Amino acid sequence: MKLPWRRNKRFRAIVPALTLALVGAVAPVASAAPAAGPRAESRGAQSVGQDPRDGASLSEAEAAQARSAVVAQANAQSGPDSGWNDYSCKPSAKHPRPVVLVHGTLGNSVDNWLGLAPYLVARGYCVFSLDYGQLPGVPLFYGLGPVADSAKQLSRFVDKVIAATGSSKVDLVGHSQGGMMPRHYLKFLGGAAKVNHLVGIAPTNHGTSLSGLTKLLDYFPGARDLIDTNAPGLTDQAVGSDFLKRLNEGGDTVPGVGYTVIATKYDLVATPYTTGFLNGPNVRNVVLQDLCAVDLSGHVLAAMADRLVFHETANALDPANAKPTNCLSLA
Repeated sequence: MKLPWRRNKRFRAIVPALTLALVGAVAPVASAAPAAGPRAESRGAQSVGQDPRDGASLSEAEAAQARSAVVAQANAQSGPDSGWNDYSCKPSAKHPRPVVLVHGTLGNSVDNWLGLAPYLVARGYCVFSLDYGQLPGVPLFYGLGPVADSAKQLSRFVDKVIAATGSSKVDLVGHSQGGMMPRHYLKFLGGAAKVNHLVGIAPTNHGTSLSGLTKLLDYFPGARDLIDTNAPGLTDQAVGSDFLKRLNEGGDTVPGVGYTVIATKYDLVATPYTTGFLNGPNVRNVVLQDLCAVDLSGHVLAAMADRLVFHETANALDPANAKPTNCLSLA
């Protein structure tokens, strides 16, 4: 079986464009974030499915072998010695709920959280992260499968964390798709009984135009169906998708769960940035630049390396001890 992007020229042309849009701020992140995670180092600038030595296409077996090696490295980096994904961790009286981190499209459980996970662990939280939404034959990248299926994976992971920690509820912190997808879990899969608070960092709650890129698909007959077939996690997030219509029908929130949205005006992926906002009595929508006007973080940098975002996330998780977030909130 050939990989989808190898058997269809139009798919090969469209997906790189969407990928660039989704990870648009990678270059600034590389200099601002902690040392690159294992997946970031595994391929560099090479395309998935290409051998970096000579540009030859990898076989499926070779791709699977590469992925296995990367996953092993990732598990080691996010294991107990790192302080997060430690299943022996027991929540304290000060922080009684474990925190589950939910990466975004094309992200993973390690690289997405090299900044925030240690930040929360240092403050006494039990922190866990998962991978979700992998498609068959697509190594290294996650968050591409149907969002409803990804929500089922999140449901199973939350149950695992609750069983390990003995806590009755968790708090969720998600980036991009990871800030939106948990809402399906809360609304349709019984998650409201197991979640206290959801923090969405640059979430795609009401869809994204990808700065107009998804509109471009309308000019290519069959292109949208092609993406839907091969990467439904992308089209599920497009403005007006059937998935989002169902998710947002009848209200953005569910009773009993608190919501915080942290958006940035410089987001070129979840566009316009205001589509991330939620409506409801238990919601706080925050614009990063209202806290610090000179913060220029975009979609990726906000979640991976912005200490003001980390500070505001900690405030949302522990509102009783919250401190105002401003340009000096670096600790």
